[in-house]
Amino acid sequence: MEEGSRHSIVSELRAEIFSAKAVAAVTVGSTTGLGLVVAQIAYATLIFSGPLAGFSSQGVGLILFGNLVGCLLIALMGGFRGSIAGMPAALAVLMARVASIGEAEGNALFLSTVAAFMITAVTIGGCLYLLGRLGRANLLRFVPYPVSAGCVAGIGAAVSVSAMSLMGADTGWRSIPSLIEVSTLWKWGPGAAFGIALYWAMKRWGHPLILPFSVALAMGVFHLLLDGQGIDGEEARAMGLLLAEAPEGGLWPAVHPADFLNLDWSVLAMKVPAMLMMMLVALVVVVTNTAGLEVAINRDLDWDREFRVTGLASAVAGLGGGTVASIIVPASFRSELFGASTRLTGIVTALVVAATLFSSNALLGLVPVPVIGGILVFAGVSMLDQGLVKSRRRLPWSEYRITVLIVAFIVTFGLFEGVVAGMLATVVFFAVRLSRIDPIHSRFTARERPSRKVRPVPDRAILLEQGDHIRVYLLRGYIFFGSAYPLAEDLRRSMRGTPRPACLILDFSSVSGFDFSAVNVLARFAQAALAADVALVLSAAPEQMRSGLERALPPSDSERLLFAKNADEALERCEDIVIAAWNSDPSLAEERRAALLRSAGNDLERHLERLIRFEDLVDALGPWLTTQRYAPGETIAGPGTATAGLQLLTSGHATSYEDSGRRSRQYSPGDAIWPTPEDGGPTVSADRPCVTVALAPAARNWLEEHEDQLALRLYRYLLELRVEAEPRPGRGE
Repeated sequence: MEEGSRHSIVSELRAEIFSAKAVAAVTVGSTTGLGLVVAQIAYATLIFSGPLAGFSSQGVGLILFGNLVGCLLIALMGGFRGSIAGMPAALAVLMARVASIGEAEGNALFLSTVAAFMITAVTIGGCLYLLGRLGRANLLRFVPYPVSAGCVAGIGAAVSVSAMSLMGADTGWRSIPSLIEVSTLWKWGPGAAFGIALYWAMKRWGHPLILPFSVALAMGVFHLLLDGQGIDGEEARAMGLLLAEAPEGGLWPAVHPADFLNLDWSVLAMKVPAMLMMMLVALVVVVTNTAGLEVAINRDLDWDREFRVTGLASAVAGLGGGTVASIIVPASFRSELFGASTRLTGIVTALVVAATLFSSNALLGLVPVPVIGGILVFAGVSMLDQGLVKSRRRLPWSEYRITVLIVAFIVTFGLFEGVVAGMLATVVFFAVRLSRIDPIHSRFTARERPSRKVRPVPDRAILLEQGDHIRVYLLRGYIFFGSAYPLAEDLRRSMRGTPRPACLILDFSSVSGFDFSAVNVLARFAQAALAADVALVLSAAPEQMRSGLERALPPSDSERLLFAKNADEALERCEDIVIAAWNSDPSLAEERRAALLRSAGNDLERHLERLIRFEDLVDALGPWLTTQRYAPGETIAGPGTATAGLQLLTSGHATSYEDSGRRSRQYSPGDAIWPTPEDGGPTVSADRPCVTVALAPAARNWLEEHEDQLALRLYRYLLELRVEAEPRPGRGE
């Protein structure tokens, strides 16, 4: 930690000690610490059970040490003041699995288990710290919610089953009928009832004192029953009713560095697959808890900072024999709820854990196993409620089925199998959902929406008749193997339609990406289109798409593909193709040409009438107009260009371009070019030598005041131009 950061934390703590939140911090921190100690002892007992039952007290010491380090460091350095941290309940079942692997027994099994926990904590801690240090923690925000909910619920079910096993019940599938036998029911029934009652009370009232007071009351009642039956402590421990006492010297340190000289590396190697699975789940837990705290306190956290702090805490805890540490959302939210969102709250919690860790060890031998089992049932049912019940209200049924699938796989086959099944189901689900999204945003023909190129009247008449032979498809989203095949089939149907297309345009300007399957499918369609003499124009195609098609197509076909910068340019090229084909087609009958000429004649007549009115208008406005001349490429109107007012184009052609370089429209004699607003707009440039007559704003104002009829005549003409220039929308817009 840097000197400046240390000074800042010390100053902050000094201010908090004397603040109004100090009393709340001590109260919430002490009660939270008691609850944390009780829960962590239960988790440690579950982990160090079975062949390691004789080492349960050392295991409690290791777990409490990890909680002490995690809670203290995250409280001091975390982004949320009031964070409470410890070993996540979700890891308890996995750690128990790691502990049970290996053919060794006794001290050799215990040392290999501790070494596995230490290596796992240091490794995942280093990974978390590195992710935060490199600023990549936000990449993990995208863990699918159904997978996270399924893991939480599945682990909760596994914790509940493990609790029953700890209390002496056989939880195998074939032994389910025997669970309700009186002799078996008395083993797990009281503990399960205590856990369910504790869960109901916490959900009903949510007070932090409920957990420690309930545990103290249950322990008192249990020992009264033992005294009533005349069973002393040693006999109760022999019967498995009480935890084993810690060895002389306290709960920690449970191991010394010299002990690892006798480590059996072959046993440790057998635990590696389970250790890797534990690292994966720990990562998911950290992500889920960080996101859960954001939701609980309704504010954004700096994920990079949280990952750095959590990684450092886990690594330090692992070096001391502890385990992975993470934010505990309910306890941290309690700090916010009771006005104790200060670093002092976490420090007080850590001091309570430290007092238990380094105090007399005689209290540990007084803890009843049914109480520990009840706490585990409480944790398991809480996780089931969070992951399975509450998620049902948030998720649609289609995604909720993934959560149920994960829970079923975890309970039936194991945690690893459940996570894998859930991820595969999620991938398939999203692939199917994405494939149902139509990649075609809209489609239209050149007759419905021609290009912005200004064309002679005969050419416009040809496009009015033949425009349906040009079909445009505006694509969108991510095109992958699931959506590429339906897209190609849609395009093939269009080639079989009436009228038969002469040109197909695929616009990629709204496509976010594509995979190799999409390129391969489009390449096969391109071959079919080119073989049918249908011109294929790709608009705004990414360079990867162009190079992919060039590699997938034979050179003869690749050379025939047409590319355009945007849809307007693609439309212009296809219009040129259709016009050229119409003019060169000898099969057209004379009567058809005559009909086209009659249609063009009508348009030409209207065009000439407009030009006559334009010339008359310019003559009438002559005294107030000034002539402007522009060379090819010179800017007529645009941002930063001195404006001459409204300009009427008398000769030449000009084009208007948007900021992106896309052509917005073209101008020909008789059109009006308005000045560009000061806040920006399109740029109008001369395509060839242009001549305009400009009407200055002052002259226009004078006309409105003194020559209102002439001004009205001008505005009527400008309104007609505006109506003519309105684009004709295509289908799908």
